[in-house]
Amino acid sequence: MTTLRFVRFITLTTLTASTIATTTFAQDASDVLRYSLIQPSGTARALGFGNALGSIGGDFTSISINPAGIGIYRRSEMMFTPSLKANSYSGSYLNETNDVNTTRFNFNNIGIVFTQTPRGKRYETSDWKAISFAIGVNRLADFNRDYTYSGLNKNTSFSQVFLNDAIDHPENLNNSSSLAYLGYNSFLLDKDSLGYFALPYEATTDLHQKRNVQERGSMNELAFSLGGNYQEKLMLGATVSIPIVNYRRKNYFEEVDASGNANNYFQAFRYSEDLQSSGIGFVLKLGAIYKPTDWMRIGVALHTPTWLAMSDVYNQSITTNTEQYKQTFYPGLDNPGPITTIKAPTNNFDYTIRTPWRAVFSATTMMGKHGFLTADYELVDYSSARLGFSSDYSQEQNQRNQDIKNITKTTGNFRIGAEGHINQIYLRAGYGFYGSPYQNSTSKMNRTSISGGLGYRVDNLFVDFGWMHTRFTETEQPYTLPNILVPTATMKNRHNNIALTFGFKL
Repeated sequence: MTTLRFVRFITLTTLTASTIATTTFAQDASDVLRYSLIQPSGTARALGFGNALGSIGGDFTSISINPAGIGIYRRSEMMFTPSLKANSYSGSYLNETNDVNTTRFNFNNIGIVFTQTPRGKRYETSDWKAISFAIGVNRLADFNRDYTYSGLNKNTSFSQVFLNDAIDHPENLNNSSSLAYLGYNSFLLDKDSLGYFALPYEATTDLHQKRNVQERGSMNELAFSLGGNYQEKLMLGATVSIPIVNYRRKNYFEEVDASGNANNYFQAFRYSEDLQSSGIGFVLKLGAIYKPTDWMRIGVALHTPTWLAMSDVYNQSITTNTEQYKQTFYPGLDNPGPITTIKAPTNNFDYTIRTPWRAVFSATTMMGKHGFLTADYELVDYSSARLGFSSDYSQEQNQRNQDIKNITKTTGNFRIGAEGHINQIYLRAGYGFYGSPYQNSTSKMNRTSISGGLGYRVDNLFVDFGWMHTRFTETEQPYTLPNILVPTATMKNRHNNIALTFGFKL
């Protein structure tokens, strides 16, 4: 960082009031991955053995993984599952660590299964031993989390991003949705005889940086499933579901002068964003479970891509404290005080997302009437996901989709679970590994989970308790600069899903 320059134009360049805001393309690979990295949260029973439901069936959650699982049913039932999400985050950045803990109440699922089975001689003569129809809601993804990280940066400033936009795209000074416009009109940037410059980068070599993110929302699946049991050997099923997305992210990035100098024309700035996304879609899931012997089941399921019609509402603003800067160099302004706030116009944008195909391969070993051991392998090609914009933005669409292909890959997810019981008491345990969708090995996004649970069955009533602990580590750069190394934050995520299912046989 250099000494603050004092040779300036006498007057500030005036931007016309007729400035037209252009579309800001906030949609990128991270949006596609948000709705592709699903981990169904249904009943507490399924949660207890890690959602490894590809070939065991007999649980409502199976309609979201392998719909052939409802062919196992012999009686109708209904259930609902309240849950508690207790999450913790630890963010490390520039030798500082910040911890955040949150707890929220949710519902994992609610559903009903209608089953028809032939009786007596009809059972002996009928090829179809049971037909079931299910309708209900399962939670596919939970977006609720808060995280923050901060540290002292002596080398770079986020204001350089605003500066680069002004230098590389001077036309953006007339675009009220651009960083150049926000920076220039908030006095984060200015211009003198040598060109544009950023006040924080010129004023000090000690900038305390902080990023704070608050995310809310979920992706739920309204599912309609039909399945049947053919000759006690083959279970077939299909699920037509309507995913419903609600997501909101409020975040800010701030820099504060940590030099202690109250006369260098910069104290702080905070850049804030508010994104609200909503959408609805369609997906078809097909599955089969085959019983070659009484002690073995083999399952396979195929999920088409989810087609989502999305709508975003995006707001951004900046607030700066430039101490005596305006009073010294622009004393004729209506607001010569140190604080300046600039808000960009609200940006509304409609687009589509196509998530990846999925294939699930499963096997179960039955331990007589005492329980089972089951495993799923799920194959997901994240690079096949796509964003869709209107024809006016075909160039931007092609660039975003090429970025998705360049940074993501095909990966595998593995789940294993077990259940055993003594009389009416059921014990469950599970483990899961979800591979990183990124090609770059330094982008750590492998997720692991461990789970456990208890169940109780008596007459027409069942109650299940399930717990799943998921952990993963991710890295994030708060901003990027061309040919300049920017610090990276490391965030350790610990998620706990505690669920209780109440169910009734009908």
